[in-house]
Amino acid sequence: MSAVESDVTKPVVPEGHVAIEIDGVAMTAPKGSMIIQAADKAGIPIPRFCYHDKLSIAANCRMCLVDVEKMPKPAPACATPVMDGMKIVTRSDKALKSQRNVMEFLLINHPLDCPICDQGGECELQDLSLGYGRSVSRFSERKRVVADEDFGPLVASDMTRCIQCTRCVRFTAEVAGTYELGGMMRGENLQIGTYDGKPLTTELSGNVIDVCPVGALTNKVFRFRARPWELVARESLGWHDALGSNLFLHVRRGEVLRTVPRDNEAVNECWLSDRDRYSHQGLYADDRATQPMVRDGDDWRTTTWEEALAKAAKILRDNGGDQLGMLVHPATSNEEGALLARLAEGLGTGNLDHRIAQRDLSDAAVAEQFGMPVAEIDNADVIVVVGAHLRHEVPLLHQRIRKAQRKGARVHMVNPVDFDVAFEVASSAVVAPSEIAEALAGVDIKGAQRAVVIVGAVAELSEHASAIRAAARGFAAANNAKLCRIPQGANALGLAQHGVLPASRDAQAMLADARSAYVLYGIEPGLDFADQSLAMNTLARAQVVAFSHYACESTRAVADVILPIGALPEIEGSLTNLDGFVQHATAGGKSPGEVRAGWRVLRALGADLGVAGFDFTDYAGMRKGLSLRNVTVAKGAAPKHALPHGAGLSIVASQAIYRSDATVRRAAALQAHPLTLGARIVLHPMDAGAAGVHADGVAKVKNATGTATLPVAVSDKVARGCAWVESGYGATAALLSGNVEIGRA
Repeated sequence: MSAVESDVTKPVVPEGHVAIEIDGVAMTAPKGSMIIQAADKAGIPIPRFCYHDKLSIAANCRMCLVDVEKMPKPAPACATPVMDGMKIVTRSDKALKSQRNVMEFLLINHPLDCPICDQGGECELQDLSLGYGRSVSRFSERKRVVADEDFGPLVASDMTRCIQCTRCVRFTAEVAGTYELGGMMRGENLQIGTYDGKPLTTELSGNVIDVCPVGALTNKVFRFRARPWELVARESLGWHDALGSNLFLHVRRGEVLRTVPRDNEAVNECWLSDRDRYSHQGLYADDRATQPMVRDGDDWRTTTWEEALAKAAKILRDNGGDQLGMLVHPATSNEEGALLARLAEGLGTGNLDHRIAQRDLSDAAVAEQFGMPVAEIDNADVIVVVGAHLRHEVPLLHQRIRKAQRKGARVHMVNPVDFDVAFEVASSAVVAPSEIAEALAGVDIKGAQRAVVIVGAVAELSEHASAIRAAARGFAAANNAKLCRIPQGANALGLAQHGVLPASRDAQAMLADARSAYVLYGIEPGLDFADQSLAMNTLARAQVVAFSHYACESTRAVADVILPIGALPEIEGSLTNLDGFVQHATAGGKSPGEVRAGWRVLRALGADLGVAGFDFTDYAGMRKGLSLRNVTVAKGAAPKHALPHGAGLSIVASQAIYRSDATVRRAAALQAHPLTLGARIVLHPMDAGAAGVHADGVAKVKNATGTATLPVAVSDKVARGCAWVESGYGATAALLSGNVEIGRA
């Protein structure tokens, strides 16, 4: 938008624009846009409460009233379209008097509880009342009181403060797509709520806190813990999915107290998933590894860094070369990954991998950059989703697809379960995992100009992954569509680029063909592997050096030395997101106890071992030596099935949204969320009947590696011949692939 002073020649009006004047400033604005949008682009402030540039226009707060030439009454700037030659004044006596009157009405019922309100210090109502409010109220009537609702473990409500701007209502309807909030009753009795009194179930619920302009909706986890002016904001990243949402960590005296979104239109816009917003709770779990630990027989004791590093160095020195396996969590930073690759090279081992949850690597698949930038998916006209529970895997990618569908895109789904989505689906093929590749070929997307194929974790982590990947690649090529395979881990793409890949054995192979020693980096061994039974049995028989955030039971069961390392919110580091953006995070929270940044521990260990490339002294020096690596990845072995095909039911494993990694699993608020359903098995009604089990009952589930007893749910959304379980639970850890037999418990 161009802007010149009004006494200068009238600006050239581009096609599709009109010439207007705001507060004496001549400018052009797109036809159909609103006065408030033109003013915002020109940097002219207009007060508002209900208007939000990501939500539809409601025009119900009236705070943005302005004076428009030839209009007898003040006009709402958010709902008045610009017209050619229009002259607007935002600070005239008429406009200011109208804005002050609106403020007076808004404050009639608003409680005077700023001293105890969590929104105090960052409240839009508080800020504007300073400029537009009266010092004394002319109303002596009793203020109304509205009963609070329980919105769940994440969002706290004080609905007496609500000014009925309806931002939260429009967010749940338009962005989240769950339509959970609405206005009830009328006039002075109008109140916002859920009607049925149930907690919010959307995976994006925390965003209603951000859009609320008053203290009606606040962060329940952060409530009463600090004031905004006590907090220091640190730039960081979401590290629980491959989108890499931009965010701020709000820190006081080294403790992360709150997480809020950081605007980036190319990544997460202005939103943040609940998983990224509340996971910081898990950093302070009781089993956090805070000191180096070594095993003495069957007992553990804390020790010094010197002794722990010496023991780790001895294990690696005694088991170098091909006898050493190195397993890395796919959320590990680029810097740590590059040092691990350097360490593996120095120790002479090609057994290095971050693809720890993938079962079928027979095609040597690695993470790759999205074929279409995530910001452009909004404008796709056809989207084909293959083997993905998008709401749980990448919540804000799911939101992008919803936005595209609302613009007219056709969305086709090929899944083993008819997973819940918040958009209309043009077609849905619900088939067993072994039939996904064939079903994809039957999807008709003729006439598509901007088509995209998205392959998710249900496909990528299944034992039929190589066939599905090949089918998706062929389908995309045949239909001129862009292929977008979701990287399996927050930094899977970056780790692949920095060489954290096997020149010899992949993750599954180095566990199946046991090595004498292993390095575990950032892994919770009891829950993070594709085959938990195989992993725990193999690791228990070997010597293990664990670089770990948590001294959890499963880590203690297999490790010989635990080296405590900082999580991403506590260290400097970079992650490469699904678009190939290398994004940097600064150290936010202070690491507890004797915890050290992983790159520092690796530097010390590499120096002890005499490996080249570990002679840097600081973070900047370490980064200067980083470079991308090309690793020729050997094809893995085809996965072995737990039972022969045709016997029992085929397992469908999806990621439980709040059980995706060790830190999320320890965030108490997320574990109390309605989307955390607990370990269970979901069967098609006909399969449940054939097995003699029923909904709300308990079933005995058996495969070649063992037996589990799980609660049963029954749903016709599951494909016939399949059993759906969620990963991240100890009870389902041994049931994530192959076929299973179901019987009464």
